[in-house]
Amino acid sequence: MSYRKDDVEVGGGRLYPTMLETPELRWAFIRKIYVIIGIQLLLTAAVAAVVITLHPISHFFATTRAGLVLYILLIFIPFLVLWPLFYYYQKHPLNYFLLAIFSLSLAFLVGLACSYTNGKVILESAILTAAMVVSLTLYTFWAAKRGRDFNFLGPFLFGALIVVILFGIIQILFPLGKLGVMIYGGLASIIFCGYIVYDTDNLIKRYNYDEYIWAAVSLYLDIINLFLSLLSFFRAAES
Repeated sequence: MSYRKDDVEVGGGRLYPTMLETPELRWAFIRKIYVIIGIQLLLTAAVAAVVITLHPISHFFATTRAGLVLYILLIFIPFLVLWPLFYYYQKHPLNYFLLAIFSLSLAFLVGLACSYTNGKVILESAILTAAMVVSLTLYTFWAAKRGRDFNFLGPFLFGALIVVILFGIIQILFPLGKLGVMIYGGLASIIFCGYIVYDTDNLIKRYNYDEYIWAAVSLYLDIINLFLSLLSFFRAAES
């Protein structure tokens, strides 16, 4: 009796030992998620490049009251979009439209953050982010194949994220100086590295096929936040 290499009962194509679903369907889902994330990252890079290159844009946000109001609005847009996205994540093409608004607003914020940063620091942050994302993703797939599970990280990462958010608020209200910014950037980078492992593990095992928008949003946010954390760290180190 012959078996296919990826037969579930044989286990050759399983992503993790206890996998019961068809591997081909899960792999198709995973590929779909990474295609969406790839488009989001390309869009982010393109928008950020435009904001960095066109200096009047950053000048407008830095020197005018209207620019300040628009900047605050851009900060809140991603959070506001997440609410309807929660209800319409299965409604095509509205879910993609909301995802595009979410990605564009974040891309503009990334561009503004980079516009006040040395090009060397941006390049260092981008290279290190790419290296960490690729290595952590490969490690998570390798570990999942060998039966390791990272679901236990959820509560610890959430608690650590709350601490970092509060630390950031304290840093804004009572600046702790260059060292404080470096500590903040370093801690946040470690936390979002953990989130990449955690969300990749969920992508392999727990997201159902209708949750591709949420899976893409989660990993996209992990990557963007890791980049911004490294950016703040290197920017403080360079100053």
